[in-house]
Amino acid sequence: MGKVVLYGSVSVDGFVADENDQPGPLFDWLSSGDVPLDESGVVRVSQTSYDHTRAYWDRIGVTICGRHVFDMTDGWDGKPPSGVGHVVVVTHRPPPDGWDPTAPFHFVDGVEAAVARAQELAGDRIVEVAAGDVGGQVLAAGLVDEVRMDVVPVVFGSGKRFFGPVDAQHLLADPDVVIRGNRVLHLTYRVRR
Repeated sequence: MGKVVLYGSVSVDGFVADENDQPGPLFDWLSSGDVPLDESGVVRVSQTSYDHTRAYWDRIGVTICGRHVFDMTDGWDGKPPSGVGHVVVVTHRPPPDGWDPTAPFHFVDGVEAAVARAQELAGDRIVEVAAGDVGGQVLAAGLVDEVRMDVVPVVFGSGKRFFGPVDAQHLLADPDVVIRGNRVLHLTYRVRR
């Protein structure tokens, strides 16, 4: 089974969005370089960020997100982001009216069920969990193997926390990866068990 990775871009004070659910400059690093990160050519990063991020993206089989993210992105128009094969949406509600049932999106109630479904779909590929409330719930349930964060040099002061509602201590190993890109610091930590 592939590992479960909690991932997101984050401010230096630990937020994935401001109080109005806006990412502000958190994604500026995705347009701060000369190397296209995907086929669109819109996302352009430094060579260092490309080498780190592209290798990671290529190993993702499934992304888990909450219904809030799904709704904010309009379900990516039924096409998983960044070439990911499937998206598992943690929700207590059914898919939106008119949703294409053949789209590779799976609506699941609860984080444990979401991780189980995602691992089944991903096989030996990575299960990525979006940072925020759902990511924090997956961490609190003891289901995260690794934390990856793209730390951006901005202080929000308040907003949506990277680890969501986590209110207990979780130990991480020393960082396995520390890479400096343009306007971003890429960090990777294994979760200690």
